[in-house]
Amino acid sequence: MKKILLAEDDLDFSNVLKQYLQLHDFEVICAKNGYEALDIFKNISFDICVLDVMMPIMDGFTLAEEIIKTKPETPFIFLTAKKLKEDKLKGLQLGADDYIVKPFEVEELVLRLNNIIKRSLNNSIETIVLQEIQIGNYMFDTKRMCLKIENKTQQLTEKEAALIQFFYTNKNQLIKRETILKAIWNTDDFFSGRSMDVFISKIRKYFQDDERISIESTRFIGLEFKISE
Repeated sequence: MKKILLAEDDLDFSNVLKQYLQLHDFEVICAKNGYEALDIFKNISFDICVLDVMMPIMDGFTLAEEIIKTKPETPFIFLTAKKLKEDKLKGLQLGADDYIVKPFEVEELVLRLNNIIKRSLNNSIETIVLQEIQIGNYMFDTKRMCLKIENKTQQLTEKEAALIQFFYTNKNQLIKRETILKAIWNTDDFFSGRSMDVFISKIRKYFQDDERISIESTRFIGLEFKISE
C-alpha cells in the first residue's frame, strides 16, 4: 500500500479524507499540526505527503522546508482554503508537486496522488541506473541529488535535480517552455511557468562557477542548456 502523511488540523476533514483514501488502497497516517507531522516524518518513510497550509505550531510551508531538508526525494502537495496567487506561487517555488484549493473532488486528489507517486518512482529508477553525471567541471550525483565542484556541494530538491537531468539530456538544443513544463511539472499552466522561472534562476546560480555552462532564454520560445567545449 502507498503510504501518505496527511498533515491537517481540521480533524473532521482529516478523518473523512483518511477513510476515503484508505478505500483507494492508501495507508494514511495523520498529524494535527506541522510539528507533529515532522516528528512522524523523521521516523517513517512515506510515498507522498499531503500538507495543509494553515496549521498551528508549524504551518505547511515551514513543514515543507523541513521535509526537503530531511528527505528531499519525498514528493509533497499542499491543501489550502485560500485562493491567493501568492500562496500558490510560494508553494510551487518550494518544490511542491501540486497545490489544491479546498473544496475539491476527492477523486481528483486520488488521481493526482497516484500520478505523482508514479512519476516519483520513475525518477527514482532513473537515478539508480545513472548515479553520477559529469557536467563541465561539475559532478551531478543523481542518487544523492547534489551538485559538486571542487570543495563545494549544493544539495538539490527533487524538482531541481529532475530539471538539471532533463536539461543535460537535452543539452545544446533549444527546448520549448511547454515541453519542459510538461516533462517536469506535468502541466504548462501559468503558475507552473512562474515556478519554473524561479527554478531556472536558482540553477543558473548553481552553475555559475563554470563559464562554459549557461542557460539561455529565447523570448516566447524556450530555453537552451549550453555546455561549451
